[in-house]
Amino acid sequence: MRKGFLWMALIGLSVNLQAQASRENVSQEIEPVAIVQDGIRFCESTYPYNGGILIANFGTSELNPLNSEGKGYIVWHKDGKTEIIVPADGNLSAPKGMFERDGYLFVCDVNKIVVYHLSVPGEHPRIIRLPEGDLFVNDLAASGNMLYVSVTNTDKIYRIDISDPANPGAPVEWTSIPGPNGLLVDSGVMYVASYPADGKTQDKHIIYRIDNLDTPQPEKFVQTPGQYDGIAFSSDKKSIYITNWTPAQLSKIDLRTRQIVPVQLKLANPLIGPADITVDGEKIYIPDLPNSRVLVVEE
Repeated sequence: MRKGFLWMALIGLSVNLQAQASRENVSQEIEPVAIVQDGIRFCESTYPYNGGILIANFGTSELNPLNSEGKGYIVWHKDGKTEIIVPADGNLSAPKGMFERDGYLFVCDVNKIVVYHLSVPGEHPRIIRLPEGDLFVNDLAASGNMLYVSVTNTDKIYRIDISDPANPGAPVEWTSIPGPNGLLVDSGVMYVASYPADGKTQDKHIIYRIDNLDTPQPEKFVQTPGQYDGIAFSSDKKSIYITNWTPAQLSKIDLRTRQIVPVQLKLANPLIGPADITVDGEKIYIPDLPNSRVLVVEE
């Protein structure tokens, strides 16, 4: 009887531990503290700026990430108010990832990077062209004086010398990763979110890490395939947040265990296309591209 009782107790303990582990792998449902929609039209990217958030918009009547209509614009959202900071001047068509240094805003666009001098509104921007065929110029991240540029459809990451942001260098091919989309760099380590440009997810479309930026050797960091887009550190730098288009969701990855935990969002209208996210002030800004809105949730 004692053996039987002990056996049943062990089974019960195992079931309870499994249930607890299962609960720990799913976050509590979070309701956004705000939804930004005013002045938004097909928003792909967010970026912290001057106490608020920059939001890049296509501005087109139909969603086309490779359009050439020149209707793209960028707004600045702060304290519940949204204003245009870069108007539709014909230079942006499908603006995506952004990076700012010393008043110069670098913006990814179709086959190019557009550089605006925010301190001098109306000044004609500098255009940095990429090689023909590099269409899905997607995200930017800097380490020191090097700006890294992902091109999703050609599996390339370039780097540009921005020691003088007013006169950036030419793009130089740096490394190759399948479908590089979101880029994240800190302390000489890069994380890369992979996205299939043709929409066909394969085992290679995962999260990669590069430990040495001088001699890049991409390694698999999280091996669950997906259509990964945005990537950002949590405020405590112990985790990273990633967005995935299939299924459409936000997830959190523990940098020590590499465990992926979906973040459950309480939404009346479901998330469709979460793109280039930002974490700032313990808030996560999630552009939902097809729905033309930015969800703001607390960590």
